Amino acid sequence: MMAMLWAQQIMLGKKTFTQVPKLLKDKVREILIDSGMEELVEE
Repeated sequence: MMAMLWAQQIMLGKKTFTQVPKLLKDKVREILIDSGMEELVEE
C-alpha cells in the first residue's frame, strides 16, 4: 500500500526515487518497472 503511494508520487513528479525509505525501495522499484516507468528508478 505505502509502496504504491510512493510510486504514484514519483510518477507525478512530486517525489524522487532517492527519497523512498530503504524498506520500500525494492517494492517501489518493482511497481515502477511494471508500470513502464523504469527511467524513474535512479539512485
